[in-house]
Amino acid sequence: MAAFLLHTVSLASVVGGSDRGDGTMTILEALEDVNLLAPAFRPAASWVAWRVFLAAVFGLSLEADGLTRYRQHTGRAVPPASPAREAWVIVGRRGGKSRIAALLAVYAAAFKRYDLALGERGVVMVLAADRRQARVVFRYVCGLVDACPMLAALVADRTAEALRLTNGIDIEIHTASFRAVRGYTLVAAILDEVAYWPTDDSANPDTETVAALRPGMASVPGALLVGISSPYARRGELWRAYEHHYGIDGDPVLVWQADTRSMNPAVEASIISTAYEDDEARAAAEYGAQFRRDVERFVSREALTACIVPDRQELPRSAEREHLAFVDPSGGSADSFTLAIAHREDDRVVLDLLREWRPPFSPDEVVREYAALVRSYGAAVVYGDRYAGEWPRERFRAHEVSYVTADKSKSELYQAFLPLLNAGRVELLDQRRLTTQLLGLERRTARSGRDSIDHGPGAHDDIANAVAGATVLAAEIQEIPLEWWREVLA
Repeated sequence: MAAFLLHTVSLASVVGGSDRGDGTMTILEALEDVNLLAPAFRPAASWVAWRVFLAAVFGLSLEADGLTRYRQHTGRAVPPASPAREAWVIVGRRGGKSRIAALLAVYAAAFKRYDLALGERGVVMVLAADRRQARVVFRYVCGLVDACPMLAALVADRTAEALRLTNGIDIEIHTASFRAVRGYTLVAAILDEVAYWPTDDSANPDTETVAALRPGMASVPGALLVGISSPYARRGELWRAYEHHYGIDGDPVLVWQADTRSMNPAVEASIISTAYEDDEARAAAEYGAQFRRDVERFVSREALTACIVPDRQELPRSAEREHLAFVDPSGGSADSFTLAIAHREDDRVVLDLLREWRPPFSPDEVVREYAALVRSYGAAVVYGDRYAGEWPRERFRAHEVSYVTADKSKSELYQAFLPLLNAGRVELLDQRRLTTQLLGLERRTARSGRDSIDHGPGAHDDIANAVAGATVLAAEIQEIPLEWWREVLA
């Protein structure tokens, strides 16, 4: 048997019949077979809802109870008559998403037949925002394969990021990048936690990544794209799929939305109840699978574009103007250490200079360079937040520059920066990372009704913070309290 497996086109041709009519085993049959995947999905009662989802994806028949669940989680009335071309899965945390993603990857790689050209290898691509996240699903993939002797016999080669099967299919993990996914023949693509990928305003947006994947699947009948995630803000490819395809009968793009306990009843209700008591908006997304309405984009692309001076990278010192410098300090291991310098011209504010040191770096070396830049613009003061207590004050003082803590928090600086931007009263440098970070800022509304502005999950705002600080202070230069200068001169 093992020798035969090593040369088979598909595991389905060995393990028997189905109701598909093409000789391949359905995914539900594979889940029910004790020699294949059944042991990995016990107790079976915990996976009932997921079985309905899988039946819907592959166009399999549904029993009465399954049809009820299908209608509840898809918003559709008519059961599917054929397999989906794409499936977008919006499920709360701990709902079993990663294990189902791994199951879909294994099934697509080992149980289905594909008509590939001689020498061509098909790829099941597992993508995530970074490789570390992608490895979560890949570990489940390896676990499913290793636990089943018949599946394990299909593995011809294994690396930390790929399984190469004897049937001409590879399972690989990739970082979500529209540049890196081109050139593959894709039999399936699994987009893990896609709601947290960079969106349209990023240099590597999820829209472009998905668009780059689809041509790689176009020549493979039965190829399947699956986006699976807990939801976040109302933007990005997951939200777009929900807006355009949820609840539409007959649509080949299936959208499935379900809270955690609907998909995994083993999760304790008390854990979820506590989460709702602590933060209802967050819990509704994390466990209730609802897109957050309290998180909105802070800066519009149109307003920002209108304030960017094309091709302007830096401006020299203006002897007639007073320049304001603002830093966002960092210890050198995680966040960037950034500096922005700006000046005021009548009712406008002009950004002159922007610097970023990305980790790892020596904080003392950065302070030395930034202090020299501040002095070269005729300033003797740099502003910043209360980061690390006295450390920035002491280090800048050693280089003949005073460090003064701003009286506004980061959110307050952003809130003061937005009117300048929307009114077109600020001239910004044409730098991609600045644009990306400003467009990535999010406004969150707490239960108290108070707004806070910060970067999104997995993103950074070190550059944006320095620019907001420098431009806001420059705009308010005539309103700086006398106490600030007394602090400087003390």
